[in-house]
Amino acid sequence: MKVSVSGKLFTVGLISFWYASNIGVLLLNKYLLSNHGFRYPIFLTLCHMMACSILSYVAIAWLKMVPMQTVRSRVQFLKISSLGLIFCLSVVGGNISLRYLPVSFNQAVGATTPFFTAVFAYFMTLKREGLLTYATLVPVVSGVVIASGGEPSFHLFGFIMCISATAARALKTVLQGVLLSSEGDKLNSMNLLMYMAPVAVAFLLPASIIMEEDVVGITISLAREDSSILWLLLFNSALAYFVNLTNFLVTKHTSALTLQVLGNAKGAVAVVISILIFRNPVSVTGMFGYSLTVIGVILYSEAKKRGK
Repeated sequence: MKVSVSGKLFTVGLISFWYASNIGVLLLNKYLLSNHGFRYPIFLTLCHMMACSILSYVAIAWLKMVPMQTVRSRVQFLKISSLGLIFCLSVVGGNISLRYLPVSFNQAVGATTPFFTAVFAYFMTLKREGLLTYATLVPVVSGVVIASGGEPSFHLFGFIMCISATAARALKTVLQGVLLSSEGDKLNSMNLLMYMAPVAVAFLLPASIIMEEDVVGITISLAREDSSILWLLLFNSALAYFVNLTNFLVTKHTSALTLQVLGNAKGAVAVVISILIFRNPVSVTGMFGYSLTVIGVILYSEAKKRGK
């Protein structure tokens, strides 16, 4: 009995930490990019990827959390690099959108990931789902359309960036299944992150230098005026890694389906917390649209489960 209770407590603690890190990094990103005035989303993503590179290596090579998997060929490296590029585009797009959109609306748009996943899976792998599964995508998309019309803080560029980030996230999921499907290419998510993150850094470093002029100098100047910005960046970057780590651990100790269900609830929790913290205005129409999207995602998960 003691083992069972301690095991349950560990799982609950793990899920709580996963929620805290996910929602924490989202709210901190919003605070830094919108409320704090640190308007450098590419550099912020670069900090995240650098932390993921270092901490992934520490977790695997030093702490031996999972066995280290090696890249076996140049072709496999090119596949991982492609995923790394799409991964960093999804994170950059999400961070840019947070400059212009409230977290609540950002989460509503992000909930449409299953729609894009189904579309990419159909065109890239010709994988067809059941009619019921496709039917559940109607409320997913309809909810975002309704939420967009009822969003008081709607910003077109922010919306485009958010949709692009959501699509890129779905594309990475589908491509990962296609490119790393053979036994020789398969990597667990922690090893994949360890190899993808440095690739993302290689793309983001020149992009930040070119597109965010003198960002390092400005960051140092801001840190001299207020050292809290430096601590916020460090904490935020470490938290970005723990999002990926806890995502892996929750999947390992529960299941992918449980993770999906918990993820749906996490979005709703993030919306409520963000509204309470940032006091962004919300309309009844917007909340109805978001609720419709969440219901659609839940129905989609159920339809997928029954289709297996």
